[in-house]
Amino acid sequence: MKTLHWYFDFISPFSYLQGELLPTLPADVDIHYKPILFAGLLNHWGNVGPAEIGPKRRWTYEHCAWLAHRHNIPMTMPAHHPFNPLPLLRLCIALGPSRDVVQRLFRYVWCDGHLPTEEQHWSALMQEVGATSDMLDTPEVKQQLRANGDAAIADSVFGVPTAVVDGRCFWGLDSTDMLRAWLAGDPFFQSPLLQQAQNMQPGLQRNRSGGA
Repeated sequence: MKTLHWYFDFISPFSYLQGELLPTLPADVDIHYKPILFAGLLNHWGNVGPAEIGPKRRWTYEHCAWLAHRHNIPMTMPAHHPFNPLPLLRLCIALGPSRDVVQRLFRYVWCDGHLPTEEQHWSALMQEVGATSDMLDTPEVKQQLRANGDAAIADSVFGVPTAVVDGRCFWGLDSTDMLRAWLAGDPFFQSPLLQQAQNMQPGLQRNRSGGA
């Protein structure tokens, strides 16, 4: 049996979409769900999210809408994005990040179209899952979320969703087919082409200060 660590944030529509496809992986894959704060990865690696770049922002939502259509996954956009995902992340940890819990919380945002700041809907969700606000503020929950983020960085995770199996990262919804191929023992992973890709040397470096 393969052990797969799946790092995700509820803020990510790509995470929602890949989460809906995880059941299509082989039955002998043991998936460990790891909620993390995407912003923590961005800060660590000195990166910005796709919603922080104007033209990329609109494309991201359009692309996710297309991918939901393409994979026949129900999707409703929330009122605004980005949003603060911490209540969802902490709720997930407090309840225990099982597949059912993760899927329900993702669907709250990306299928039902609700946000944690929508008091009526949030209260209904908390009642549905049998949670209280006190459960989200315990030191143990906060520490586990930090620990998940530290583990993600130690695993060289730089974005969400990322599946880590056999010490190898598969980033993004687009990597799902590649992940399936790895789990199936595809000989591509011993190919000269992949070795060339792995050994590609850095070339010219952009001057990030904006100077010439």
